[in-house]
Amino acid sequence: MNSLYPIKFRPVLKETLWGGKALHERFGKESRPGAAVGESWEINGMSGESSVVANGFLKGNSLEEIIEIYMGDLVGDTVYDRFGTEFPLLIKFIDARATLSIQVHPDDKLSTERHHAWGKTEMWYIIDSEPDAIIYTGFRRKITKEEYLHYLEGKQLAGIINATPARPGDSFFIPAGMVHAIGGGVLLTEIQQTSDVTYRIYDWDRVDASGKPREMHTVLALDAINFDIDHTGLLRVEPVANKAVELASCRYFHTSLMQVDRPVIKDYSLTDSFIIYICTGSMVVIDCLDHREELRAGETILIPASADTVAIIPQGKATLLEVYIPKNES
Repeated sequence: MNSLYPIKFRPVLKETLWGGKALHERFGKESRPGAAVGESWEINGMSGESSVVANGFLKGNSLEEIIEIYMGDLVGDTVYDRFGTEFPLLIKFIDARATLSIQVHPDDKLSTERHHAWGKTEMWYIIDSEPDAIIYTGFRRKITKEEYLHYLEGKQLAGIINATPARPGDSFFIPAGMVHAIGGGVLLTEIQQTSDVTYRIYDWDRVDASGKPREMHTVLALDAINFDIDHTGLLRVEPVANKAVELASCRYFHTSLMQVDRPVIKDYSLTDSFIIYICTGSMVVIDCLDHREELRAGETILIPASADTVAIIPQGKATLLEVYIPKNES
């Protein structure tokens, strides 16, 4: 069996009502001319939509297929024991030209009961934003279900949700059950559980391309919303040159911020998980398992769990997110 190596995947672009052109213009994502592209799905393990390898001898194979073959060597033994051939994370870039709907995601229990799917806890890292851009997360205070419905029916829901200025370099942790929306003028990367279950609550009275309002999920959302979440989920850390600074850690993912301006050697011998690097600025060369791969801004790469060490060689001052599955989070 051929040895593993740092793996890149073909991004899948999603055209949306609220998308823009930044993913093409800034990161070179190939899209239909003039298309409003809201999302680039970078690494995705959902059955039927599994990412396809873009480099090396595994090129053309799906992520699901290569997990079947390499199992713990690719994803880590504890990760494979927990998730099998289903890759546990979905990594995206999102370009919100216009504000997204206010929405919520169910937790694992509710999503399993209703959809036979994982719940969706996620986080965002803001790459760029317009000066007046906003992130909506959590209620301004703990409220009752009855109060919530009163504000929703009066089309005043935005007035009881925290609105935080979107600043490049900020992150937001969004557990399942937290109401949220990305404001217009924000470019970010999203790290989330492998799930596409979304309950749309309020869409600013917009209509779709055919002139019809989009479907709302008012009743479904009621059981999914945690009315006690009254914080913003804002994560603001100061980067430390050439070191990983923790942004968020939960049972679903551990994410750190790295700014590198010289070669760095990372030791992952005790991690027992794949590593994902998301490059948000400049470029690095990734050297591990006797292979080298360039990683440019707007690209992601999967480092197999069998790699004990990884060399990160920046070409200038580069910014990366480092993501893996922690072993002992509850």
